[in-house]
Order: sequence, then C-alpha cells, then structure tokens
Amino acid sequence: MKADATQKPHDQLAEWLATDLDAVNELIREKMASRHAPRIPEVTAHLVEAGGKRLRPMLTLAAAHLCGYSGPYHIHLAATVEFIHTATLLHDDVVDESAQRRGRPTANLLWDNKSSVLVGDYLFSRSFQLMTETGSMAVLSILANASATIAEGEVLQLTAAQNLATDEDIYLQVVRGKTAALFSAATEVGGVIADAPEAHVRALFDYGDALGIAFQIVDDLLDYQGDASATGKNIGDDFRERKLTLPVIKAVAKADAEERAFWSRTIEKGRQGDGDLDHAMALLNKHGTMAETKNDAVAWAEKAKDALSGLPDHELKNMLHDLADYVVSRIN
Repeated sequence: MKADATQKPHDQLAEWLATDLDAVNELIREKMASRHAPRIPEVTAHLVEAGGKRLRPMLTLAAAHLCGYSGPYHIHLAATVEFIHTATLLHDDVVDESAQRRGRPTANLLWDNKSSVLVGDYLFSRSFQLMTETGSMAVLSILANASATIAEGEVLQLTAAQNLATDEDIYLQVVRGKTAALFSAATEVGGVIADAPEAHVRALFDYGDALGIAFQIVDDLLDYQGDASATGKNIGDDFRERKLTLPVIKAVAKADAEERAFWSRTIEKGRQGDGDLDHAMALLNKHGTMAETKNDAVAWAEKAKDALSGLPDHELKNMLHDLADYVVSRIN
C-alpha cells in the first residue's frame, strides 16, 4: 500500500500497515474479552481504544515486512507488544497516582487502583499466551526479557527519581528499562519472526533502542514545554510527581548551593508550594538544560537512523528513518 508523503511518518506507517493494524485490533479485542470478569474489557477498552498511535505494534509490523515476512505471526507479536505496553501504563498510573492519560481520566481514577493493577496483570498474562502461539523460543525469550527489563527499570526509577545523586548514566539505565526495552523488542522480534540475518536483527534492535531513548527524552522535555492539549498531560506533572528527569538532572549538576537546596526541597523532600514550578522552569532556562536535553534527543535519533543503514532498501525503511526525525520534531 502506498502512503501519502505529506502525512506525518506515524500516519504514513499506519496507512501502509492498515490491513495488518485492523487484524491486530481485532485480535486485541478478542483477547481482551473475559467471560467471568467484565471489568477486564471495560478497563482495557478505556485505554486501548483511547486513541493511542499504536506506535510499538507498528514497529513490529514494519520490521517484519521490511525483512520480507509473509506469515501470520507478526499480528500476534504486534498485539503482544501492545498488551505489554498497555499493562505498563495501567501500573504506571497507579504508581504515579496519575489522573490523566492521553487526555482522558486514567483507569485508576475511573475505577480504582486494584482494578488497574489486576487488569494490568491480566494483560501481561495475555501477552505471554500470544507469544507462545508463534512457536518461537527466540521470540519468547526476547519479549520475556523485555518484560523483566521494563519492570526492573520501573523499580529503579522509584529510588532514582527522587535522589539528587541520580546522574545521566542512571537516567539512561532507567530509560533503557522502562521505555526503550519495549521499542527494541518490538523491532527485534519483527526481524526474528522473519528469520532475517543476524546483522539485520541487530540493526533493528539498535534502531528500536535508540528510537525509544529519543522518544522518552522528548517526553521528558514536553513535560516542561509541551502543549497539554497535544500531549494529554498537564505541564509540570513530572515536577509535581518529583521525577528527576534529564533536564532537571542537568540543572542539578550545574546548581549552586541555593539552587541545590531548592531541588532538594521540591524533589527529594516533596515540599512544593506556589511558584515552585515557575522557579524550576527558570532554573532550567538559566542553565540551558532544555536545549542540551533536546540535543541529546537529536543525537539518539541520529543513532536510530544510522542503525537502519545496513537494512534492505524498502519504503518502510524510509518511513522508519523519517519517524526518528519526527520523534524529536515534537519539541520544535
């Protein structure tokens, strides 16, 4: 299927993969069903059908097609990736005590924390059922390892996010766990199910890893300078939730004693008052850490594009290349 070159890259991908995405959505709806617990499809549908871009499952589908796959199991793997992603969102919103996701009230706000946690567990279980249907131990290993890495990254963030000793290396470790692990698994399994050469599978992994890191860095930037109507989040949520993200980590590294005391009070001790968000923004601007963080995101997007160079020429390869640029263009 040809895509319109004037569209955004993720929309081009969605159009090219439209038939596959319909099959993925149908499989998701089928696997969301529960004869005994109607709360499961209620909670899941609220998030799955909330207008997300299906970026991660599209990466799996695109990687499989790019490597010449013609079998049915890329659909199973794309649905698996979306279930894992949705499960982590349900759990994240409980941990973060979030009230909004994709511009809508979170499931834990509409129902309760217990429902969100247990339905998230159900989706993780469903994802493993889907994995096994491919009959590939390599695929099962990749996605099982990614699930463990995501959980590990989330736990690491619990301790690192409010500790001023957290540096950029630890931040990168968190991001590789909670975000990039699923991006890289999504692209890698697309190559593996297609039985692609090892070099191509590695290139797909590297692309997903770098794209995921760029994606998360941009998300962290958008929390301080994004459009709430576009992001579905309130500006400053990370600050209010005391998350030590990259712009703040860079500012802490440059802080004088008075500034460090401010970060300690608001982030480590959680004592925040009127005007603190504005002061935090002023410090980020003073030290130029927003621009530095954007430069880091651009560098990771370049790494993602470089990883594609060894893959076969394909229309989808060009879209994945443009997608890396689009991820960082969101902060322009």
